[in-house]
Amino acid sequence: MNGSNSRKIKLLKIWEILNQDTDENNPMPTPVLIEKLAECGIEVDRKILYSDIKLLNDFGYEVMCRRSSSNEYYVADRKFDIPEIHILMDAVRAAGFITQKKTDELVNKIAQLAGSQRAEVLTRNTVEFNTMKSINENIYYSVYEIASAIEEKKKISFSYFDYDIKRRKVYRKKKSDPTQNRKYKVNPLATVFSNDNYYLICYDDWFGNLSHYRVDRMDEVTMLDTPISEEAQSDKIDIVKHKQELFGMFGGDKQVVSFEADKGLIDVVFDFFGADLYISEASGNKIIFTAEVQVSKPFIAWCCSFGTGVKVTAPKSVADMVKNYLTETLGQY
Repeated sequence: MNGSNSRKIKLLKIWEILNQDTDENNPMPTPVLIEKLAECGIEVDRKILYSDIKLLNDFGYEVMCRRSSSNEYYVADRKFDIPEIHILMDAVRAAGFITQKKTDELVNKIAQLAGSQRAEVLTRNTVEFNTMKSINENIYYSVYEIASAIEEKKKISFSYFDYDIKRRKVYRKKKSDPTQNRKYKVNPLATVFSNDNYYLICYDDWFGNLSHYRVDRMDEVTMLDTPISEEAQSDKIDIVKHKQELFGMFGGDKQVVSFEADKGLIDVVFDFFGADLYISEASGNKIIFTAEVQVSKPFIAWCCSFGTGVKVTAPKSVADMVKNYLTETLGQY
């Protein structure tokens, strides 16, 4: 290796070692850094090391120096702060669609963003979530295919399944031969995290509407050579609005529904319908509001979950659905 290339590798290894093994609370003394470089087959003395550190700083790779009888070096500026890394780790642990094996791998990788000195502390000083984890180990492959197809605006095909009582896959859309299953073919548009699950939102050419599928229930996901349809790229499709209308990712007939609710539920109402929702005051410490929703069983269940705290006032057809739901539920007991 010539002298020029040797120096480039040396600068790279200095930055790599300091970035991985140091922070403001754990600086690396000069002798230790020289020793670590020697373990990589790179010999350097103190004076040359000082000039190398200066060169890194000159080109924007900030290495801090704590002056002492033996200078100590560390990297303080990182892409992610400790609170940000904690949030990412907690989000992965709470995500039910990620298997336990992949959860452990991802958490360790995220912790390494803080450097090796803090990674062990981060992984040790965290709370394990009591989350039911997926058992589908193919989810990473599925996500890769879906993300690639969305980026390249191509259709995808996949098989979709449910579990039976013995946790065996039961595929939907079976042909006459029960060992075969017909593939779904859709236009992928976006992925969304909802209620601890990961969903694909797509446009279905056959039905002419938006639909959604749990990614951990998708098998054999394949990006096709076929471009997504013109209908799927229409400006009329509003994915954000579609997601706001859903309850628990269950679709239904889109309707404008009016409500009366206790004033103490304002935060809950904003959480479900968005902060832009217009709410007005009514008599008796009540509020009234109107929202466009897709009327589904989870939506009806939400209306009933607050007892007398929430009431559907219009249209009558939706109010009747709530009453029928309560009557049928009561009939079980």
